[in-house]
Amino acid sequence: MTQSKSIWTVVLAASALSLGVLSFYQTTSAQTSNPAQQPFANSVQQRLDTIELLKETNRLLREQNDLLRSGQLRVIVGQPTP
Repeated sequence: MTQSKSIWTVVLAASALSLGVLSFYQTTSAQTSNPAQQPFANSVQQRLDTIELLKETNRLLREQNDLLRSGQLRVIVGQPTP
């Protein structure tokens, strides 16, 4: 009788432990409820930003090439001051 009582005690303790562990389990949805807070950066906006940066870089390169072609560029080479 004591052996069956100890088996039931172990079974009840294991059940209580498993219920305690499972009570911490929580289901979550794959999609966030707040669409304004995206998990990743907006790829469309990143592309637009990249295009704008490339346009600005092209404009600056054209200005630099125009300056080099004009012949008005003067370069002074000297020793750096300590």
